[in-house]
Amino acid sequence: QVQLVESGGGSVEAGGSLRLSCAASSSSYIRNCMGWFRQASGKEREGVALIDSADDTMYLDSVKGRFTISVDNGETTLYLQMNDLNPEDTGIYSCAALRDEFCYPHMLHNGNFRAWGQGTQVTVFS
Repeated sequence: QVQLVESGGGSVEAGGSLRLSCAASSSSYIRNCMGWFRQASGKEREGVALIDSADDTMYLDSVKGRFTISVDNGETTLYLQMNDLNPEDTGIYSCAALRDEFCYPHMLHNGNFRAWGQGTQVTVFS
């Protein structure tokens, strides 16, 4: 069974940056549709960014131009570079592997998930 382990969360002042990492136990999982999701306290989980085997990417509207999802050359680590963070970005960020090879926009909201990481806290203070 695939294992996903996130790292890189923390506390940062508004306007700052963080980079999240998600290490997968197998590169085969990374080359499916992969994504970052977040859940703020008292709110539903929402998809933040997706990337698939064709390197197509999709983003939540509120993070476009600020966040970048990518995969390393060894295809075992998923990243989320987050710039110009604001307090509304606060939440628990989790990476996920989906069963689909290719990503589609609806997967930001509803996907056929294969595995989840344990989550990492991101706190942005003003």
